[in-house]
Amino acid sequence: MAHPKRRQSTTRRDKRRTHYKIEAPQIAIDKTTGEAHLYHRAYWLDGKMYYRGKVVMEKNQEEEVE
Repeated sequence: MAHPKRRQSTTRRDKRRTHYKIEAPQIAIDKTTGEAHLYHRAYWLDGKMYYRGKVVMEKNQEEEVE
């Protein structure tokens, strides 16, 4: 196995790590409901699943009881 001949300086180490940044997720606000959600993701609101401003799925009342 290869081993480093010399210790890498902290400056060189930190220069490599400058690209490791955390990015804030992009948040969109739906025009029809006004709800904030992630881009390209469906979200639940009042028992209904919305995607691109349209109702995609509704939660069944029978499933909640069981």
